[in-house]
Amino acid sequence: MNDAAIREGRVEDAEALATLGRETFIDTFIDGFRIPYPPEDLTAYLEKTFSVATLRGMLRDATQAWWVAERDGELLGFANSGPSTLPHPDGRASHAELRRLYIAKRAQGLGLGTRLLETALTWMEAHTDGPLWIGVWSGNAKAQKLYAAYGFTKDGQYKYPVGTWLDDEFILRRA
Repeated sequence: MNDAAIREGRVEDAEALATLGRETFIDTFIDGFRIPYPPEDLTAYLEKTFSVATLRGMLRDATQAWWVAERDGELLGFANSGPSTLPHPDGRASHAELRRLYIAKRAQGLGLGTRLLETALTWMEAHTDGPLWIGVWSGNAKAQKLYAAYGFTKDGQYKYPVGTWLDDEFILRRA
């Protein structure tokens, strides 16, 4: 039974989000997709992206929105949206981008990813003057299929830095 609640992320969630962010990134890209990031690149990326200080700043940023899936005080997943930063010629900061959507391995299959995505899309639609954007790793067919079900189509690609390592990412757009 899925009794997890979806709620807005708060500054006091930064520590739990830092732990969950690192955990889900490693579960997804290291253990799942087996991307051979050099250890120094992975460490630098995780420190930069999922430090408590970085997350506190992002949670305080009024241009961004965060949601968490929580059950019995434990965070099981999260989503983050904000102004588009994707390197697409049609992209504008006034457009909305889904920046992150991660679910803990132990909570996958409960529908939390879909619930977080739908929550984020509702916010994004209310905070854009153009299309909606998502960047997704080129090898993540499952995520691409989910986003396609919500009307997103591939409209470009770019290199996403994980330290000095560059991932091949697709840019998805929904008009």
